[in-house]
Amino acid sequence: MTGTMIKEFRLPDLGEGLTESEIVAWKVGVGDTVTLNQIIAEVETAKAVVELPSPFAGVVTALHEQPGTVVEVGKPIVSFEIAGDDGDGAGEEPAKREPNLVGYGAVLESSGRPARRARSFAAGAATAAAPMAPVAPVAPTIEAAEAPAPADDSAAPAPSGSRAAERPRSTPPVRKLARDLGVDLTAITGTGEHGLITRDDVRNFVGEGDLPQAPRELAGGPTGAPAVVQGERETRTPIKGVRKFTAAAMVSSAFTAPHVTEFLTVDVTPTMELLARLKAGRAFAGYKLTPLTLVSKAVLIALRNHPTLNARWDEASQEIVQFNYVNLGIAAATPRGLTVPNIKDTDRMSLLELSTALTELTETARAGKTAPADLTGGTISITNIGVFGIDAGTPILNPGEAAILALGAVRKMPWAYQDEVALRQVMTLSLSFDHRLVDGEQGSRFLQDLGTILADPGMALAMV
Repeated sequence: MTGTMIKEFRLPDLGEGLTESEIVAWKVGVGDTVTLNQIIAEVETAKAVVELPSPFAGVVTALHEQPGTVVEVGKPIVSFEIAGDDGDGAGEEPAKREPNLVGYGAVLESSGRPARRARSFAAGAATAAAPMAPVAPVAPTIEAAEAPAPADDSAAPAPSGSRAAERPRSTPPVRKLARDLGVDLTAITGTGEHGLITRDDVRNFVGEGDLPQAPRELAGGPTGAPAVVQGERETRTPIKGVRKFTAAAMVSSAFTAPHVTEFLTVDVTPTMELLARLKAGRAFAGYKLTPLTLVSKAVLIALRNHPTLNARWDEASQEIVQFNYVNLGIAAATPRGLTVPNIKDTDRMSLLELSTALTELTETARAGKTAPADLTGGTISITNIGVFGIDAGTPILNPGEAAILALGAVRKMPWAYQDEVALRQVMTLSLSFDHRLVDGEQGSRFLQDLGTILADPGMALAMV
């Protein structure tokens, strides 16, 4: 006999080993009938906002987490009532969602938590194991794990005259919640398996009145979502999502790769004149052309003669990995923080194709809809600080990449031109590179060739 059964959907690993995600919004409510693969929620990982498809066809019976809540991977988030077998073996297996999302893993039938890959950390932050984005200054790679919260030793002093107390058993998200709320984990008795301290344990402790009003407000309202706490002299905002992951990746990059930054100021008047002609031409009618478009193309041309800048350092195997393709990362400021999505195989693109890809990348990133796949696998990046009126800087490398270029503002300045001083359009290029991979000579020659192309675009014909 066929009846119904309740199935829980547990939050899957949405991005190669991420430990948690935040519920941004539910697209369904209790009592709604959903179909297989129907979008039921938006969740924010440390890399992007992802639409979550339903793994079952049935009726929603419970939403276990409210929007704004950071949920640990493997924790139930929604329950469904679905058609099932009453137990006599006559029923059919309910429809289950096959994996179709990056990092989704196998069909979620097990009640256990998904297995996670081992991670290593350096200087208190995550270490990248594969190239990327992140993330320009820098953004995270999909392989760069979000650094677990360290033990809060300062919050758990050992009793006087005794040995240091054993660190309370808890998970990184729970330790983060405790720090946000100002809770001493040693004062809590865990109700989880083997004494594990859970989120509910921390929240229950807060509800007992052991904390001052400000931390209690930080715990959020009925949803339990972290909230901004504003006092007379300071404002506190929980660090999470893209900003948290970017911070970990920046620290990792700064302390694992020896950065060198070189600067070159170039008369880009010919490039700006070319840009104006292209915009006025029929071939580019309807396309969005910017200085970034032409600089990106110039970078791709210069890389052909300087492939060492399109590589990564593989610490585990002690090898230099040379990429025979270019996935160009472009830093993008978004409402959720800095990300560096990349365009795959840009070395094979025409200027028209590159223009289209850059426009789509920017619009998608600003809308917060960048797919996780577009935030991983970058090989070299560009950050356009000139749009903020900045002339030069020292950009931090994306973990797993050998170089990043910062574009300064294009300014009209007095400049030596044909043995006279003339008003010209000038730009400063700032190139940071990993000195383990790129020697000073190699970095300098790449920057020189790039400057040559921008000062005289016709020279690109001699480099192709």
